[in-house]
Amino acid sequence: MKRLLILLALLVGANVHAQKFDGLANTPQMGWNSWNSFACDINEQLIRDTADAMVKLGLKDAGYQYVNIDDCWHGQRDKDGFIHPDPQRFPSGMQALADYVHSKGLKLGIYSDAGATTCGGKPGSRGHEYQDAKTYADWGIDYVKYDWCDTKGLSAPGAYTTMRDAIRAAGRPMLLSMCEWGDNKAWEWGKDIGHSWRTTADIYPCWNCELNHDAFSRLGVLRILDRQAGLRKYAGPGHWNDMDMLEVGMGMTGDEDRAHFSIWAMMASPLILGNDLRKMPESTRSILANRDVIAISQDQAGIQAWKFFDDGRLEYWARPLANNEWALMVLNRGEQAVNLSYDWKANFVSDELSKREVDFKKAVYGWRDIWGGKYGDTSKKLEASVAPHSVLLLRLKTK
Repeated sequence: MKRLLILLALLVGANVHAQKFDGLANTPQMGWNSWNSFACDINEQLIRDTADAMVKLGLKDAGYQYVNIDDCWHGQRDKDGFIHPDPQRFPSGMQALADYVHSKGLKLGIYSDAGATTCGGKPGSRGHEYQDAKTYADWGIDYVKYDWCDTKGLSAPGAYTTMRDAIRAAGRPMLLSMCEWGDNKAWEWGKDIGHSWRTTADIYPCWNCELNHDAFSRLGVLRILDRQAGLRKYAGPGHWNDMDMLEVGMGMTGDEDRAHFSIWAMMASPLILGNDLRKMPESTRSILANRDVIAISQDQAGIQAWKFFDDGRLEYWARPLANNEWALMVLNRGEQAVNLSYDWKANFVSDELSKREVDFKKAVYGWRDIWGGKYGDTSKKLEASVAPHSVLLLRLKTK
């Protein structure tokens, strides 16, 4: 009864002009999510072990902070409608698990759905938004991934606004990650509602493919990248275009993994790991913990990259960074290595969105090859070979 009275007070006092919590996701959020590797096969020990691994492997020190439980943690609602975790999978309860994750200097995320049921058939939040937000706050949750299954008849802006307002009323800052797959163009209306929104269907660990299921498709790295055209103007500090979780370490080649990670960093997409951190080889850890790539992702200017040049074999992407620096990515989508000889002075780079530009005829920039470790400057042509399914990633700074 006491919890119902508290909930009633929250509902009565809810501000119709409630806002999302500021100060969260000023740069794209970084963390881990259980779904890609484990789907519904999750339990509290897995989450504890993952938090331990995130610290032990140096990922926490590299910037990853959220440990996110995806679908299927749910048990049943009690007679008053409050949700409880599955008692077999999470016997200690979510508050104890949050306390453990927090003791490691990390944050705990959880999953729900705007519909009556989740994508995994568990209890969704429809009609229980304020109850669930209050419950999550009481547990010590820091991040809510909010899905879009079983939502027939719902307005996406309305449903996500309701959960935003419920989180605000609950009083605990929780990052709201909207997962409606881009079906409702959340980038057009989501800036003041969530901290990120999905722009495409779910990801699949392949370079350039589409895996068709009966009711939906999953997309490879390049298919997702291609669907970002025209969206960069909607992204910025506190509101990001989410290209879905990372598939690094999930079966692609090393070159594809490095390219995948670089693309997500350049595009200012959240960096949410999807692999099993407990069994991660050093080759994968070295990609995911690369602080130079992460620094591009987390750049304070918060400007998403764009493709400024395409010579038919290679694509050239630029991202303006803080302190008059730039990141440049050369992408080889094809099946053969490509030798490039890029004349900096022949290409004037101008960004209408940020009003940033660089004329290499007038200014010389030093560059550093982040994956290859080489150095040079823009006074000379850039000579390099870009492997198939790979990128050349450079950071430029005035000399």
